Amino acid sequence: MLDWFHVAMRVTALGQMIKGTATELEWRDARLGDLDRVKHLLWHGHAREAVEQIGWLEDDVDGAAEEVTGENQAKLRKLAAGIGEFGTYIRRNAGSVIDYGERYRAGERISSGFVESAINQIVAKRFSKRQSMRWTRRGAHLALQTRAQVLNGELETSFRRRWPGFRAARSALSSFASPPDDDQVAPSL
Repeated sequence: MLDWFHVAMRVTALGQMIKGTATELEWRDARLGDLDRVKHLLWHGHAREAVEQIGWLEDDVDGAAEEVTGENQAKLRKLAAGIGEFGTYIRRNAGSVIDYGERYRAGERISSGFVESAINQIVAKRFSKRQSMRWTRRGAHLALQTRAQVLNGELETSFRRRWPGFRAARSALSSFASPPDDDQVAPSL
């Protein structure tokens, strides 16, 4: 699944680039409308149509760059290159574009931005120069792998695969009796 966070960040950057061109206001508004259409198509999982719209947008920007000179021409060429890169990104990942709107309405996740943020905070803290203990690259990689397995609910299975006598699976425990709550356990003598 292509992460909506990354798609939205790219669309936002392109929108800022369009706003930064010194072209006619009407032209800029039309291109921003085209970009909103691309975003709408991607939100609803229509990658093929979005790629087509991106191609038209790139052609419009290229055409505008031909008509001007100087600094604005350079900005428009840079914008056209950015739109082209975005089109390539979407084309290559078209099979991973889902209907984000449907997932969002169903309460399902559409982005991993919250996970990336948490990981960035953890890594930044440990790699800080003021930290007495620092991670090696391998250690950081292993910590992130462990965190991902915890979030996916796969850590216990991984332990069982490595150490077969780890503990009985939760489904096996639940067939006998549910484990007692902490406050119901009698103190040991």
